Amino acid sequence: MPARPRPPAGSTPLLRRLATAPGGRRAKWLVLAAWLILVAALGPLAGKLGEVEDNSSNAFLPGSAESAQVNTELEKFRGEDEIIPAVVVYSRGSATTPADAAEARADRADFAPLVARGEQIGGPVPSADGKALMLVVPLSTAGDDITGDVEKVRSVAAANAPPGLDVEVGGPAGSLIDSIEVFDNLDSTLMLATGAVVTLLLLLTYRSPLLWLVPVLSVGFAAVLTQVATFALAKYAALPVDPQSAGILMVLVFGVGTDYALLLIARYREELQRHEDRHDAMRLALRRSGPAIVASAGTIAVGLACLAFADINSSRSLGLVGAVGVVCALLAMITVLPALLVVTGRWMFWPFVPRCTGAPAAEETGQEATRTVWTRIGALLDRRPRWSWLMSVAVTAVLALSATGITMGLTNAEMFQDKPESVVAQEKLSAHYPSGSSDPATVVVRTAARAATERAAAAVPGVESVETADRTADGSLTSLSVVLRDAPDSAAAERTVDRLRTAVHRVDGAEALVGGTTAESLDTRRAAESDLKIVIPVVLAVVLLVLVALLRSLLAPLVLLATVVLSYFGALGASHLVFAYLLDFPAMDNSLPLMGFVFLVALGIDYNIFLMTRVREEVALRGHRAGVLTGLSSTGGVITSAGIVLAATFAVIASMPLVSMAQLGVLVGIGVLLDTFLVRTVLVPSLALDIGARIWWPSRLGRAPQPPAGSRAPEEGGTGEAGSSPDPGGRSLERV
Repeated sequence: MPARPRPPAGSTPLLRRLATAPGGRRAKWLVLAAWLILVAALGPLAGKLGEVEDNSSNAFLPGSAESAQVNTELEKFRGEDEIIPAVVVYSRGSATTPADAAEARADRADFAPLVARGEQIGGPVPSADGKALMLVVPLSTAGDDITGDVEKVRSVAAANAPPGLDVEVGGPAGSLIDSIEVFDNLDSTLMLATGAVVTLLLLLTYRSPLLWLVPVLSVGFAAVLTQVATFALAKYAALPVDPQSAGILMVLVFGVGTDYALLLIARYREELQRHEDRHDAMRLALRRSGPAIVASAGTIAVGLACLAFADINSSRSLGLVGAVGVVCALLAMITVLPALLVVTGRWMFWPFVPRCTGAPAAEETGQEATRTVWTRIGALLDRRPRWSWLMSVAVTAVLALSATGITMGLTNAEMFQDKPESVVAQEKLSAHYPSGSSDPATVVVRTAARAATERAAAAVPGVESVETADRTADGSLTSLSVVLRDAPDSAAAERTVDRLRTAVHRVDGAEALVGGTTAESLDTRRAAESDLKIVIPVVLAVVLLVLVALLRSLLAPLVLLATVVLSYFGALGASHLVFAYLLDFPAMDNSLPLMGFVFLVALGIDYNIFLMTRVREEVALRGHRAGVLTGLSSTGGVITSAGIVLAATFAVIASMPLVSMAQLGVLVGIGVLLDTFLVRTVLVPSLALDIGARIWWPSRLGRAPQPPAGSRAPEEGGTGEAGSSPDPGGRSLERV
């Protein structure tokens, strides 16, 4: 069969020519050369992302929180030396012995070289029940070796402990080091694990020993570009980056980038069966899958960027950094990936090399295509569409019902999958001392009102003791250490902080601020509740506008958005069951509902875009019913593969030691699978079949008489709503 004539170059818009350039005979080499130069020149910057990460407490706090203001004010007290205490607790099941006390005193002498200049070690302080001793070792962070100092304290304390004496090191210094260890090498660990998962799934998907290399290499280019762009934006444009967002960034880039690679390669393979020239095949594949890929990436990026409206700094960081990663993944997948595919040629598909048959596909001719699992699913849905979508809604609703039993808020002891030493130390301290003694609340006041503030704080129910901790060099501010009776991460301690704030705020001229661990937990929980009310409507509105622009309809976007929201609640309920009965997580992190919603709405609508853009095209060509069924069968395999890959990449996060990250990985993974196998496979197609052509209202596609199944009709407007003209074979060049 002779090759189809191509329209003159001058008749093709410049933007379209640029979009398909990576598939050109000469342009492919220019694209590859540009990427190689870019990676060689900027690659060294990719390893510097850790230099711009914010590891401070405020990086994970609400920007407007009172506790964050306290942390900022405390900078005025520290000068060059920031003091952070390590608390060593010695405990027995029975009363401590004289040998235990001697060991604590000997350790105190050994700790002396580590103590910050001008500070003294407190203790050993015996507990009221006589079963524990406590040392408070003030360490300095000025030498940037706080990790080594805490490790020395732990090794010295454990070295010569008498038999039966338990020794743990905790306090703020111990908690800080345990948290740092969670994120230590997190980026490289997640990247390696995600790369291994993606490689395995691509091997299973393509059953080719060669083809998987192309998308993996392309995603590698995307990863380098992402890290370079994130580093540059953080350094020169104040983009917030913290260890959590930097770690999840690579998972997102690998998952989304691989999804786009699967979609483009599937369409390229399809075109190779119709065109002898691989360059023509790639240009058509880019024209027909490109709009869906760009729309998908735009929706995800804009949805994640909506987290800029969140008050919690870590949520803002994850959203903005994630948006950068999605854009970089898109750039790589529509440039370097097609260039590599065209350069390597058909043999990369070996042993299943696509051959040009010279005949149009069955879907073009209106003939019955080979029956596949997706055509059979479509036939089942077509028989009883209303029953199908009602059953899908019922299943999702049942899962969503279990979300009503969710307990929100993780304590410090529940933040890690494996309990670190600092948590064990806190438990011992809570058992033998006033629970807040190892981590008191901090009050910053004007020095002139110090005495009045101390009296007001001491009178608050739930406060054990109040003492002056420090004063600024100019003497204008004083910090107070307020020991609470309850554990710092308990609800009772949070209520005490509320009362404490009320009391000290009333002191005239004090300008008091209350911070510390308990205050930070309280502020974060309240900000998370507020962010839900602000960010969710913004995300829904933005995604709806994108869908309206893409589908040129009002009803279809509303239906799609409703299905994704329903899927989110189903995933939330299913995740709760997994957390409670399989993973034994006692509660859900406060930030998870918002983060999960943004990720799942953005990623869930992704697959609906892939499906419905193809359905819309087929409806214009074949009629509504046949168009829905053809769209489902045409996209079924590739979207399912993409969903499995994306869910698997996020499942990698579930193996992380931090519970909040593990929960996000589980929630997104379950949500993506629910979208892939239920929402996109059953719910959306059956709704489209049941509603009929009215789903495209108010588009003319929903009002015009539908062509009978198997016939070919031009898109509305003669040349199609997308503004493209059909090729000589009658197929729109905007096919997705």
